[in-house]
Amino acid sequence: MDAGRVVFRNRIDAGRALGVVLAGVDLDRPLLVGLARGGVPVAVAAAAVLGEAAEVDVGVARKVTRPGRPEAGLGAVASDGEPVWFTVALERQGLTPDALAGAVAEERAEARRREAAYGATWRERAPGRDVVLVDDGVATGVTALAALRALEAAGPSRLVLGAPVIAATTAERLAHEWGGEVVAVTVPPRFRAVGDHYEDFGQLSDDDVRRALGRG
Repeated sequence: MDAGRVVFRNRIDAGRALGVVLAGVDLDRPLLVGLARGGVPVAVAAAAVLGEAAEVDVGVARKVTRPGRPEAGLGAVASDGEPVWFTVALERQGLTPDALAGAVAEERAEARRREAAYGATWRERAPGRDVVLVDDGVATGVTALAALRALEAAGPSRLVLGAPVIAATTAERLAHEWGGEVVAVTVPPRFRAVGDHYEDFGQLSDDDVRRALGRG
């Protein structure tokens, strides 16, 4: 382990740490939208630190892959909005966005199905609010960016990306491509994977998401 690396016990511990950082950002009645699945318990724990004025909801963004190659992420799409692409990855695969229109439609439909199953209401709650998109960590930023674009369209008064850990190169790219506020507990200069910063980074189920939200 690198000396000085921040390691969280689990997503609850990470969320509490993120909540402390967000408390210094001067948010007004924030709506924390946890990016399912792992961002939801982080958002719930962060909101508990921020107090009764903070509310929690859930959003979904899905990776877009080459048909038959689920391990090869080429972009991401949220339940609303246009997809965000790994341009370099598309070029390496010899593909264009038009060639992946079917995959985009499938993943957008799945994102909408999951949001409905989780009881997501951010479209109605986000307009005019301070909104924080929360994930358990941000590696490439493509999934987060797709979700941010969807939230932007809902008309929040302020939109922040919050995560316990984000890769330094990704934070720089988001500042250039998105230009919004990014808040993190740690931004390590050497980054391999989000899971390296957790003692417990187990996979979560849909039932785990609903329980975290108090809806299951």
